[in-house]
Amino acid sequence: MTTGTNGRVPVVLLHALSLDSSMWDAQRESLERRGHLVIAPDQRGFGVTPLGDEPPSLDTVADDLARELDRRGVERAVLVGVSMGGYAAMTFLRRHPGRALALALLSTRADTDDEAARTAREGFMALVQDPVKGPALIESTALRLVGATTRAERPQVLDRLVKAVAGSSPASLVWAQRAIAARADALDVLRATDIPAVVIAGEEDELVTEADTRAMVEALPRGRLVVVPRSGHLPPLETPEATQAELDALLAELDALMSEVEVDPH
Repeated sequence: MTTGTNGRVPVVLLHALSLDSSMWDAQRESLERRGHLVIAPDQRGFGVTPLGDEPPSLDTVADDLARELDRRGVERAVLVGVSMGGYAAMTFLRRHPGRALALALLSTRADTDDEAARTAREGFMALVQDPVKGPALIESTALRLVGATTRAERPQVLDRLVKAVAGSSPASLVWAQRAIAARADALDVLRATDIPAVVIAGEEDELVTEADTRAMVEALPRGRLVVVPRSGHLPPLETPEATQAELDALLAELDALMSEVEVDPH
């Protein structure tokens, strides 16, 4: 397995909808400084990755990641996904079992959309391509992605987010929303994922409920819950230090487990 410069395990960082891999810049810098190989791809239609012609599906996103790992000679890695990135991570677990060393899921859900969520997604897809109504929708969407503390005290984060969402291709946003809307329930996948795992929730998240979060923690055999104070739906941007601390704790747990396996005479 390919490792980082100091023999550290590879870490995959999967970004949220409307954003790209740059949302992980703070965490990438911290992880690379300690020798981890960090793989933070721009998912289809975002950043520098073209949307392509494939029909909307998280299976395609997961398979894109598998190909990228293969290209780099990485057999197994730590998976970290926020929001849409979490959906992609869970789909990867289903389609490519055994390739995750540890798992961090941030601000995401394992179940399928209910009727209200499906209706909301359909409304978003209809309006985001409207040249008149689209900009207002994008601004209101950006506001909901962060918590009250960020809206009040971190204007630079909100400004960055509004620009990122506004700069996203409407076609890419629609593709991603359709892929997410068609996702399968992943609780069965999480129950079979017996690796170190953490579920991270922003205390002020307005999009993912406490029940959604606890369902994932309860499904994961080694799952634990962390609630990040003063953060909304995007802890890597809103509270980067707290987010990094939890990733460090997960990696330390994995290191300890791997050390036990290496020295176990049985």
